[in-house]
Formats: sequence, structure tokens, C-alpha cells
Amino acid sequence: MRGQLVVVPLLAVLLLFTVPWWTLVLAPEWGTAATIAGTALFALGLVTMPVAMFRGHSRHQSDGAARLGDSLLAVIWVLFSWSILSLVLRVALLGVDDPLRSRLVAGVTALVAAGLLVHGNRVAMRVPPVKAVDVVIPRLGPGLDGLRVAVLTDTHFGPIDRTKWSEQVVAAVNALEADVVCHAGDLADGAVAKRRKQVDPLGGVQAGLGRFYITGNHEYFGEAQAWLDHMDGLGWDTLHNRSTLLERGGDRILFAGIDDPTGAASGLPGHGPDLAAALADRPDGVPVVLLAHQPKQVREAREAGVELQISGHTHGGQIWPFHLLVRLDQPTLSGLTRHGPTQLYNSRGTGFWGPPFRIFAPSEITLLTLRSA
Repeated sequence: MRGQLVVVPLLAVLLLFTVPWWTLVLAPEWGTAATIAGTALFALGLVTMPVAMFRGHSRHQSDGAARLGDSLLAVIWVLFSWSILSLVLRVALLGVDDPLRSRLVAGVTALVAAGLLVHGNRVAMRVPPVKAVDVVIPRLGPGLDGLRVAVLTDTHFGPIDRTKWSEQVVAAVNALEADVVCHAGDLADGAVAKRRKQVDPLGGVQAGLGRFYITGNHEYFGEAQAWLDHMDGLGWDTLHNRSTLLERGGDRILFAGIDDPTGAASGLPGHGPDLAAALADRPDGVPVVLLAHQPKQVREAREAGVELQISGHTHGGQIWPFHLLVRLDQPTLSGLTRHGPTQLYNSRGTGFWGPPFRIFAPSEITLLTLRSA
């Protein structure tokens, strides 16, 4: 079993580099010098990427190594994906003899990958656009009709200093004049002492009725309880398997939150999702909005009769076609879906994890407007 844990990732990394190496270097027959140079470049990347990612994301947490490893991961993933797709172009060019055909395929693959990486970096680093969605809650009282809920999630403050971006996101959220602002987890990667500079602008978020935060899985790779305490210190209501009742115009709604499932194995006392505890004070007839980081937690929400679950986690796949792997684990990638009596809104996320790229999976600041039937 231990051998598989080592061999399988190594084979996956080898495959990631081998396919684009064959497409861009070997098949086109560029000549001996170019082939040697290209092979050396891919070999260097093959060694550097896993070492840099380990140093960047392990206990060492070297931000410089993380930036290098993450960027190499994105480059090789995009080159691998489009090298696979280039087989279609290779078939279409059957009438062209090699090596010209292979050189045309290599050129198109490299140009497409470069264009996507440049655009994907711009999309990832910008302040996300606002995605407005109306959600009908059948039991919502008329006094709460039109309640505006702004959603942030998966900010993943990490090796790249995005303090200015954080301030701009806060300004964008405040411009929405939301009644409630939620952060659905994966706040930051790393210790509070290392990332608080980027997170602290969130203390300036304004909301008429409440600001709510829950843990995601990445908090449990670092300091989950410390992040709960820090967000509490910034004035956010930390829904750590608990709920808060809001009232407007004589009508009430319950905002509840549960931990990410990763918390159950974290060794932290009292951590791990506990929906029964979160809904223990649920008044009869009052609709529930549940913050749960992972979309698949909707199974429990459905059984409990929750009206709306707000989640993140998937990033919409972040870098196409990674969404195909995400869908193996989660019931949805993004948007509003129904699961029995429960509606699930899954945000693509406000930031990004690791590679500073988003390809065919743009980030978002979500504005949910709750409507009565």
C-alpha cells in the first residue's frame, strides 16, 4: 500500500511530462541540438516541479518554492491536456507528411497553451465579477423577501501576496450593500501569523444583518481553530457547527454552518461536521440557509430538510479539464441545483488554489437574492 502511494503519483507526474515532451520535442524531429535542449528542459521540469511543490506545501512552507511548483504544475497540465487534444489535429492533417505535420501540431499546441495560460492568469488575479442569482425559498416570509446574501469562498490566501486584491474584493462586496455576507471556507493556506496580512481586510466587510464564516478542508491542513478565532476577532460570526437566527420585517431565517468533513480526522476536539448540533435550536417553520464547504454535504442537508445550502470547494474545476476529476467526487461543479427539498448553490470560488490560473472556470463574487414563493 505504501509503495502504491509513492509509485502512482510518480507515474502520474511522469505521464504529465512525457506526453507533451513527445508532442513538442520528439515527434517534430527538430534536429539533434533542439531535441537535446528540449529534452533537458522537460527533464528539469520533471525534477523541479514535485520538489518545489513539496517544499512549498509541506511543513517547510517555502512561498518561493510554492509559487514555482504551482506555476510549473499549471503549465505542464495545460500542455498535457492540449497535447492529448492535438491528436485530433494530427488526424485532420493526415494528408501532410511528417515531420511537417508533427511540427504544425506542436506549434498549434504550444500557441494554444501559451494563450490560455496568459488569459488564465489574468482571470485568476482579477477582482471577480459579481454573479447575481435569485433563489426562491417557499417558506420565506414576506418580511425577508429580497434578502441579499453575498458569498465569498475559496479565497486561498497563500504564497502570492494578494493584500491589495483582498482590499478590492472587500470594496466590491461592500458596494453590493448586502444584508448578509458569507465566507464558505478555504480562507487561507498557512498559519495565521503568515497570512493574516491578506485576510485582515475582510474585517472591513459590511453587512446589515450578519457576516458568517465556516471552515473548509484547507483550514485543516493548517490552523483551523486559530482561523476561527481570528475571524471571530475580525467581527465575523463563526458558524462552527452552530446557527444564528436573523429577523427582518417580523419574519425569521436561520443561518447555520458546519465544519468541513476533513475536520473529523484532524485530531482537533469538537471538529468535524455536526449538522444535528448546528440545527439544534431550529425553530419550527423557520427556513434554513446552511453553509457547508463541500457540495456533497448536501446529502445530509437534504435529509434534514434544509432549504438552501451554500458551498464552494470545486473552483468549477479551476483549470480545464480538471473538472472531470472533480465531478467524480462532487455532485455538482457550480450554480444552483435542486436535491430533493434542498437547493444547493455551489460557487466557483473567489480566489484560486495553488497555480494562479483559471481556465474556462472564472471566479465569482456571488449575490444571492432570496425570494418568497
